[in-house]
Amino acid sequence: MSDKHTPRDPIFPSSKTDAAAAATIPSSPQTESEAYKLAFQDHALMLRDELRPVRLQLELLKPELLMQEAKIASTFVMYGSARVPEPSKAEQKLAAAKTDYDKKVAQRLVAKSKYYDEARKLARIASTFPVDEDGQRHFVVTSGGGPSYMEAANRGAHDEGKESIGLNITLPHEQLPNEYITPDLSFQFHYFALRKMHFLIRARAVAVFPGGYGTFDELFELLTLVQTGKVHPLPILVFGKEEFWDRVLDLEALALEGTISKGDLDLITWVETAEEAWAEVCKTYDACFHP
Repeated sequence: MSDKHTPRDPIFPSSKTDAAAAATIPSSPQTESEAYKLAFQDHALMLRDELRPVRLQLELLKPELLMQEAKIASTFVMYGSARVPEPSKAEQKLAAAKTDYDKKVAQRLVAKSKYYDEARKLARIASTFPVDEDGQRHFVVTSGGGPSYMEAANRGAHDEGKESIGLNITLPHEQLPNEYITPDLSFQFHYFALRKMHFLIRARAVAVFPGGYGTFDELFELLTLVQTGKVHPLPILVFGKEEFWDRVLDLEALALEGTISKGDLDLITWVETAEEAWAEVCKTYDACFHP
């Protein structure tokens, strides 16, 4: 191997080089001490409370670098419940229900399960958007990585043989990534704040399906960001107005109470089908692809 270098070569050894060298150091009381570890290889150090700013930075940077390398320029984000099964499984849940309360809950799950198919279909449409002249990919389907509507989103992309992103979060009860996420684009987060940032950094459209606390959190945070001008307006496509949202939420009342402006109601575009949702995206972006 030549010892010659080019002007572009760094003068310092890389971290990989020094990490490899550290692995070959002979054992002694000094080298076996935790203090002797290279700082970036010291796991205990990285978990200290004082290193939280560094962990925040790493959690922002790691997915960013991998998405850049994957040439993902923009995403189509899909939010929704982790508890609504696909239609056939929802019917099974209804058939197995024993009490009146469980039957009522199961009936509501059956009613909302049709949006599983719409999420899957919308993901299939978005995933067919062509790569641009620079090889960058757009409207790459992104979900929270879990089951239900999130699974449907990744599944739709998988149907088309396209890559999709899953942004999982560590929870007290482990939530495994659904099987349809592209493995190299399956990310796990400790910090909700950084996960939320990655949902929106590349988002050019967001679809919201019926959901619980988490879905409400994501929807209202996005509405707040657009309302306050912290995020440029983008299609916020909410499925199931009469079937779900009008039953659990009264946005008109918020406007009448004076706590939001009447015009803030227009930040939401209500849709029922994947085709309606994609048509709204195409209204927003001049170069939109019609499958």
